[in-house]
Amino acid sequence: MTIDYFRQLKGQPQAVELLQQAISKNRVATAYLFVGPFGVGRSLGAKCFSEALLCVDLVPERQELVAKRITQGNHPDLLWVEPTYQHQGQLITVQEAIKLGIKRKTLPQIRIEQIREITRFLNRPPLEASRSLVIIESAQSMTEAAANGLLKTLEEPGKATLILIAPNVDNLLSTLVSRCQKIPFYRLSKEDLIAVLNEQKQEEISKNLEILDLAQGSPGEAIAIAEKLQSIPQEILHQSKQLPRSILEGFDLAKNVSQTLDSETQLWLINYLQYFYWKQLQNKKLLERLEKAKKHLLSYVQSRLVWECLLIEIIRHQKSF
Repeated sequence: MTIDYFRQLKGQPQAVELLQQAISKNRVATAYLFVGPFGVGRSLGAKCFSEALLCVDLVPERQELVAKRITQGNHPDLLWVEPTYQHQGQLITVQEAIKLGIKRKTLPQIRIEQIREITRFLNRPPLEASRSLVIIESAQSMTEAAANGLLKTLEEPGKATLILIAPNVDNLLSTLVSRCQKIPFYRLSKEDLIAVLNEQKQEEISKNLEILDLAQGSPGEAIAIAEKLQSIPQEILHQSKQLPRSILEGFDLAKNVSQTLDSETQLWLINYLQYFYWKQLQNKKLLERLEKAKKHLLSYVQSRLVWECLLIEIIRHQKSF
């Protein structure tokens, strides 16, 4: 019986076709770059592809065991790498930071230490499968040293396939991109988006028109938006959706946002406000000011200063909105 390893991946027929052909024709590349928006199935596609590669020539009983180990994250020939924070001399993932209640003001990154771990992993032969697999989430978050280190690894990967996951190629070294086979992932149709959410028992989200509009064809984004709207203190959310009327009011909001929200949530809030204010006012200048603030946050400018400057500009130019 032929197993459809990609049955869970909805709305990505081109990606599925390219990956299935690579397996059926025995032309699996050394490195792939899965590009597309957050939450449309890139990570799931990497998991499905890994399962297909690691299950080649196995009997059904063994295939079930391999699939289970991949899901649990303990297959010896698969290394999944995520962006990390540095905390007390240790590298911790975003989920680990959340569990520990640690709030960070900087964005997580793929670090040189993690690339060294990949190199050590690939220096030994695969233990059970015919190849080793490395999946790098948010590859665009690699530090310069990490990106250069990975480039050296790609030159001599041995019996391995690496999968880089990123929203686009803009923030990746062109030399890295050139060594990868690009697999595009696209936003889902509204019908597929709702179907996937319902399959995941997210019926309440699938009926929320604001969230569906914000998600723009991304089931993962829709779920993340719902979680963010619940996690942000309602007072801050309410304040942010009201244009400040005075400098003092703006400074108060800047203080609350910078002290209460971590850097990722602040970036998300700006994206949300761009959508909200465009629906309300359709003012291009306001969107440009919000975009400018987002770029400053991404450049690690002190967050309170970014919000103060943004809100002062809004107050000064409010009559044009």
